[in-house]
Amino acid sequence: MLFGAIIPLLPHFVDRYDLTKLEAGLLLGAYGGGALVGGIPGGLLVGRVGPKRGVLAGLAVLALASLAFALAGGPLALGLARFAQGVSSATTWAAALAWVAVSVDRERRGQALGTVFGLAVFGFVVGPMFGAVAALVGIRATFVAIALVAVLLAIAIAAVEAPAREHARPGAVGRALRDRVFVGGLWLNTLPALFFGTLDVLVPLLFDDAGYGAVAIASVFVVAGVVEVIVNPVIGRISDRRGRLLPVRVALAASIAVAVGLALADAPRVVAALVVAASITFGGFYTPGIALVADRAERAGLAQGIGFGVTNTAWAVGALLGPAIGGALAQAFGDPVPYLLCGALCALTLVAALRGNARVRVA
Repeated sequence: MLFGAIIPLLPHFVDRYDLTKLEAGLLLGAYGGGALVGGIPGGLLVGRVGPKRGVLAGLAVLALASLAFALAGGPLALGLARFAQGVSSATTWAAALAWVAVSVDRERRGQALGTVFGLAVFGFVVGPMFGAVAALVGIRATFVAIALVAVLLAIAIAAVEAPAREHARPGAVGRALRDRVFVGGLWLNTLPALFFGTLDVLVPLLFDDAGYGAVAIASVFVVAGVVEVIVNPVIGRISDRRGRLLPVRVALAASIAVAVGLALADAPRVVAALVVAASITFGGFYTPGIALVADRAERAGLAQGIGFGVTNTAWAVGALLGPAIGGALAQAFGDPVPYLLCGALCALTLVAALRGNARVRVA
């Protein structure tokens, strides 16, 4: 939710602090930077204390970081608060996914993780709505409310029974990182984060130039998010039944077309339609990628919390570099260039996916 909340607010911060596209990208990407720094340490913490305590630790940092964002008085303070929110998300996300992965049978893992990711996307849907509300009623009040929600969630989770603890085998991290399928699952979390990071910077600024306000910008991302909420469990179920790589291949091929479309489009309505299409195509990598990581982590004897901590780091690389590089390339060469670069990365990934085993599963 917090990652998406700033999207309709970006034009406000750009105007208030006279930010360039690169600086706007850095502000958006600061969240990913925090997740990058906190990804592996967060996973190690979850592996040590268990998923429940990991979630509680992440929510505590989230509450403090949201208060800091509410009180920030300049772009540097805003960026540091976003960074802290990203650190908190890394721990909470690793713990939550590990909680689910150890609580369901592997035959239903893709669908279960797809459902969880759909709920995460619902948070992204709520995020722009929160951003639009913040633009109307005040940023400070909105982010104080988010801090209170984090506290209430922590109180509720404290009363829930903790899942069974995992016991990692010696050398599990090395075995997992030598596994091409495990690494491929990580890349399938980096690639869409790159793509979405670029899109999340350039699209709001394009709409703002066309005269659209924060509510209209948020509405486009809300619709896209609702579509992704519906689609992700379906993609997870297909990956359970037909193999992890089948939906990946389809999503990659479609993403190339969407990337080219975004590079060529300049009419706001066309761009809005492509943003919704992107929620299906770019978002189609996440669930199979997360399921691949869980499958291969189990095979390597790696605790799920640590596996998802590494996944957070992989996602964060894309979430950090996508807005920053996308904004810089757009500022230097125009908006089509970063979109075409993302399309080229999808094409290269598709070539690799076509060489893989269509029914990749836990051996």
